[in-house]
Amino acid sequence: MQISAGLLTSLWERNNFPFTMEFFNSALGKNITFVRPAYFKIVGFIGIPNMNYYYIFLFFVFFVSVLGNTTVMALIYLDHNLRSGKYVAIFNLAFVDLLGNTALVPKVIDIFLFNHYYISYGECLTFYFFCNICLSMQSLNLVALCYDRLIAILYPLHYQVRVTPKIMLSIVAFIWLFVLTCVLIALGLLTRLSFCDSVVINSFYCDHGPMYRLACNDQTPNLVHGNLLIALILWVPLIIIMSSYICIGHTLAKIATAHERIKALKTCTGHLSLVAIYFIPVLTVYNMRANIHPNARIINLSMTTVFPPMLNPIIYVLQTQEIRASLKKILQSKMNLRVASK
Repeated sequence: MQISAGLLTSLWERNNFPFTMEFFNSALGKNITFVRPAYFKIVGFIGIPNMNYYYIFLFFVFFVSVLGNTTVMALIYLDHNLRSGKYVAIFNLAFVDLLGNTALVPKVIDIFLFNHYYISYGECLTFYFFCNICLSMQSLNLVALCYDRLIAILYPLHYQVRVTPKIMLSIVAFIWLFVLTCVLIALGLLTRLSFCDSVVINSFYCDHGPMYRLACNDQTPNLVHGNLLIALILWVPLIIIMSSYICIGHTLAKIATAHERIKALKTCTGHLSLVAIYFIPVLTVYNMRANIHPNARIINLSMTTVFPPMLNPIIYVLQTQEIRASLKKILQSKMNLRVASK
């Protein structure tokens, strides 16, 4: 889209926004002027009553998330019995949950509790990058853990060969590469947008959809990539997980005794809990977004973003025998050391 200098000047004078203009060649080799604001304004929680209580709740969620995920990562690192392929995926899940809530929650509290609504253009894109990397990684991490359960139930004799740390590391590395590529493409498309009118983002962070809809030039690539990203990050993992559990259910139905079926199914309860905690709230918010108040949608979406990273380590500590045993062993050794030092 070719934008004349006169049009840019009139837009600046009309809106009084401190635009910065950069010139570079497009893929077609034509000079295009991109209008980039000096700042964006995040307004997602503005005007919602009694939000100070919600910020206290967010801080509590952040504290529990940091404590829980750090504990899980430390246990896996310190206990050599937890160096199997399964715990490579669990370690990565804990790392992503920790990074995601660390990138999101303190910044959200700073923006809305301390009225720092204005965020620079570059800082907003950085904020978007880290938040969306972690949000995208969560569902794909569940696919990696689903692979572990699928092999354990369908091919128990081959489990030690097919779910090695090396294989799981390869799966995790591929997931990281895939997510980084998708988010970087989205980030690159955002940098090619001109913001000629509004700089107000109606979300609680620099979200992709509310950002690109503010642009005054062609948004089609962003729209197409955004919908494709939702399909690849949300729907495809959900279909893979559901298909895997259909296969697991079919295999368990062939087991002769009910006791053995229940015993095998119990090994999947932790993963099924994580799947439910992640997908049910997200799908509910997206499917009902047209029927609920915008403020309620933003609150619900923020909770579906920060809540799973807090609950994931709690579920794995409570429902995974190996982690419970490792935590008990470490706590017992510390108590013995204290007794011996007295």
